[in-house]
Amino acid sequence: MTTKVTLRQKPISKGRKSLYLDFYPPIPHPENGEPTRREFLGIYIFEKPKSLTEKEHNKQTTLLGEQIKQKRENQLNKPEIYTDYEKEQLKLKEKGQQDFVAYFKKLTAKRYGSNHDNWVSAYHYLVDFTKGSLKFAELDQPFCNDFKDYLMTAKSSRSDKETLSQNTALSYFNKFKAALKQGFNDGFLPYDLNAKVASIKPLETHRNYLTLEELNRLVQTECRSPLMKKVALFSALTGLRFSDIQNLTWSKIEAIEGQGYFIQFSQQKTKGTEVLPISQQAYGLMGERGEADQKVFTGLKYSAYENGHLKDWILNAGITKEITFHCFRHTYAVLQLSSGTDIYTVSKLLGHRELKTTQIYAKIIDQTKRSAADKIKLDL
Repeated sequence: MTTKVTLRQKPISKGRKSLYLDFYPPIPHPENGEPTRREFLGIYIFEKPKSLTEKEHNKQTTLLGEQIKQKRENQLNKPEIYTDYEKEQLKLKEKGQQDFVAYFKKLTAKRYGSNHDNWVSAYHYLVDFTKGSLKFAELDQPFCNDFKDYLMTAKSSRSDKETLSQNTALSYFNKFKAALKQGFNDGFLPYDLNAKVASIKPLETHRNYLTLEELNRLVQTECRSPLMKKVALFSALTGLRFSDIQNLTWSKIEAIEGQGYFIQFSQQKTKGTEVLPISQQAYGLMGERGEADQKVFTGLKYSAYENGHLKDWILNAGITKEITFHCFRHTYAVLQLSSGTDIYTVSKLLGHRELKTTQIYAKIIDQTKRSAADKIKLDL
């Protein structure tokens, strides 16, 4: 059955008419495969041309619309007149007209946890930079570099007086690059643009951690929230993030005779499935075993109120460092390396996907060794 293609007009704003193609019978939509009868061409004519310029515009635009109509008709009804290369180019051209910003939003919806939040933030900056719309065909290296420069100077959403930190800009730009790579894999980009665009260089951040002596001081110090004290120490003994501890159920806890205790869980951040051996002390902090689907640490919530208890507890122990809950995970990593555990094992215990993520802790150990060496001085 042949497909009839008709060039039609639809009134829009400011006395104009948008040109579109009408297909009968309907054809599959290029994005979702659903039957559709319309394909808007993104061009318009004046309903009542008032000048020679407007009349000429109508003439040339209508001619262009007829040419597009003829091509589509040939493509649908006489595919043999196109070579395979020409067919592929037509497909690429059609996909190139799709909106990259809308595509980025769809990718964002597939992310979870804190990763989803970062994608959402990156999406908002992309919308600001593009004014909400950008065709795949308009993506090139200059645009990518311009967006990179924009992120390096963009105002933080938390404060109009501060710009994004370099590492935050890096995080958002990496989401953009990931979308470019996925766009290439999905056939919206004719080449791997992501590979041609350099990322933002990361700045090393200072990661605070607690010494074993400071941890023991915390053990001896009362906390107004016994639950917060328990889970903080549990994090220092296991390296687990707050979100993973919060979601931990008894069904994930396993005891194997002669081997000890293990946690099987899916990381909230990376979605990777992990098997983590834990110590007798860590297991003891869990308390009495509950039902399989029951949370191990019932009632654990993240709030400013609970964070206040955490800060007071740390100060009451005589610790003046800036310590957040995540620092207990850092503490676990540093103490493991300090006690001689090899970096590969520590990387696996932390659930890192790449060894380079763990290497930041090795640098902390090197700095600690350097400070220790300088403590012995002779009167020479």
